This record gives sequence, structure tokens and C-alpha cells, in this order.
Amino acid sequence: MSSSTDHDDSQAFDETGDPVAKDDQRDRRNEPTGPRDGPDGREVVVPFRLYKAVTVFSTLAAVVAYFVGFTLIDAATLQISFVRTTIVYLLNSAGLYPSDDVLVATLAITGIGFIIAGTAVYVLGTRFRGRGMGKSQDDASET
Repeated sequence: MSSSTDHDDSQAFDETGDPVAKDDQRDRRNEPTGPRDGPDGREVVVPFRLYKAVTVFSTLAAVVAYFVGFTLIDAATLQISFVRTTIVYLLNSAGLYPSDDVLVATLAITGIGFIIAGTAVYVLGTRFRGRGMGKSQDDASET
């Protein structure tokens, strides 16, 4: 005896609410989630809503890290900078009086560190892809 949903034409949805055509095995949306070794290296297949969140927040974090990094490098290279003046004031208020060479080196290294961290966050964020998303060159039927 078959249930009434065996031949139902309604759309199927996964646990995140994304539409999934479960009866078509060739459909990329049916692929399981988790890590994969793709043509461009390791990638992680996640539900589409998680993919959107990862993409938005990793890009935002990378942009903020770049901005902070370049601002710190700017403070290291300019003697008259609002950021540098503020940092020197805060350090002096705490009882620390670093020399100019130490301050320049610390600001420059910290700025470069922020830029590298932003790059790492962005690169790791690009390793995620939503279920059903594939690169056009992966599709053998396209020529």
C-alpha cells in the first residue's frame, strides 16, 4: 500500500527550508553536506542559509580587519595621526612611555597582522559553498 505522498507533486524542503528535488539523483541540491575534495582543493558543502551567513560575515570580518590593519600602518608611518596620537595618549595614561622606534615597529607589525588575519578569514570563507551550488566547469553536460 502506498501513501498519498508517493506521487505528490509538492516541493520538498530540507531541514533549513531550502527546496530540494529529492527524486532526481542527478540534481546537485541532493548532495550531502560536509567536507569535500573539489577540483580547486578542499571545500565544505553546507545548507544554503549557512552559506549566506558565512559569506556575509567572513567578508565583513575581512573588510574590518583590512581597515584596522591599514589604519595601524598609517599610524605607524605618520608622526601626526589621530590614531597614533590617541594610542600614545592611552599608553602614557597607563604609565607606559615607548620610544618612537618601538611604537612604529609595534604598530606596523600589528597592522600587517590584521591584514594577514583578514586575508585568512576571507580565504577560509570562500571554501564554503551551498548545497546545489557548483562551478559551471564541473558540469559535464555543458559544452
